[in-house]
Amino acid sequence: MIDQVYSFVFKALLTEEALDKGGRISRLQMSPALDKDVADTLCLHLLDPDKVSRARRMTTAFTAITAFENSVRELIERKLLEIIGVDWWTKSVPEKIRKKAESRRDEESKIRWHSARGDSLLNYTEFGDLDSIIRNNWQHFEAHFRSIEWVCHIIDTLGKSRNVIMHSGDLQNDDFERIGVVIRDWVKQVGI
Repeated sequence: MIDQVYSFVFKALLTEEALDKGGRISRLQMSPALDKDVADTLCLHLLDPDKVSRARRMTTAFTAITAFENSVRELIERKLLEIIGVDWWTKSVPEKIRKKAESRRDEESKIRWHSARGDSLLNYTEFGDLDSIIRNNWQHFEAHFRSIEWVCHIIDTLGKSRNVIMHSGDLQNDDFERIGVVIRDWVKQVGI
């Protein structure tokens, strides 16, 4: 039995190595074919090349911020579901945030031809609402974070860069470095 397990694991490792040597694209790499297909579908070739180049530079920062934001949303939902239960939304999210998210979901559901933000109402909250939800439930998150002020600082810092990108602005190298530092600090502290 041990020989069979060893053989299976060894073959899997050899397969992984062969895929890597053969040019396998990791999940962190963009597929050139997919990127070209999407670019063609979006008619990027019709737009000003300098503007497209600057926008592509921003997509890397946007990718990092979006992945971070979705990780925070997942952490909040997972933790509150685990501790409070299925009615965590009504019991632990401030009413003002709940009403705004529910209203946004209801409005967007009328536009059936467009993709939805997601299944969870948490996806309809604003990025800046996440620290308010954590603050409102601090006793459940305290063990994960240094302080609520630290959480607010991280979300506020990334929110500033997020807003620049979302409103078609350009970040500078200092902004990229700041994004990297706060995401790295968060991951080291929280472990997501």
